[in-house]
Amino acid sequence: MTEHLPPLPGTALARAVFAPLGGVLEVGAVNATGTWRLADVSLRDFLSRRQGDMELLLMDIRSVCRFGDDAMAVVDELGWFRDHEVSAAHLLLWSAGVTGVPQPLSRLEEPPTVRRMCRMAADLQLTAFLQALVTAAIAAGTPAHRGAPTVADVLATACGLADPSGGGSPDLVLRMWRVAHLSGILSPASDAPESGKAGFRAYDRTLDELIASAGIPKEEDT
Repeated sequence: MTEHLPPLPGTALARAVFAPLGGVLEVGAVNATGTWRLADVSLRDFLSRRQGDMELLLMDIRSVCRFGDDAMAVVDELGWFRDHEVSAAHLLLWSAGVTGVPQPLSRLEEPPTVRRMCRMAADLQLTAFLQALVTAAIAAGTPAHRGAPTVADVLATACGLADPSGGGSPDLVLRMWRVAHLSGILSPASDAPESGKAGFRAYDRTLDELIASAGIPKEEDT
């Protein structure tokens, strides 16, 4: 049985991968301040300090998802990876509005609210990022035994970007991914092809083994 999904446009898959990664970077830049004051955020400084991580991350994504030049061009098209202002409205978007919209709107910029939105946004966007990454790898025909080690490395780097203090956990993201995405894909009522289900099962199993054997901190150990 193969691990392929029906062909999807490479740029569509790339957008699904790079959009939540943009949220991860914005959250990371805010968390890196330690103050959670938006006036203190410099995405330029954050990206400059993490340039090596970003270059390796993009190279690994390109490899495991087999993205061509058109797909990788999405990085520049989205604009999240260039210096820009990080606003409370962006954080509200990345956190899916779970906090609600306070009145007056200026309360969105209060550090306790910003910190809470960052925590929720990190959970949501890292989980969406893992789903998009695994989907693209399977669609590209990258089998789990070859692709999962790279996916595990990418996830660990993304967690470090989202929370430079070390609060991120690949194990927790993997568990959230199972609840938010994998359970629906593998449900008997799902219309996903059996070959696709087999691919997702293989990635889940292999990622679980890799995270445990690599000693990547589990959520309960942090």
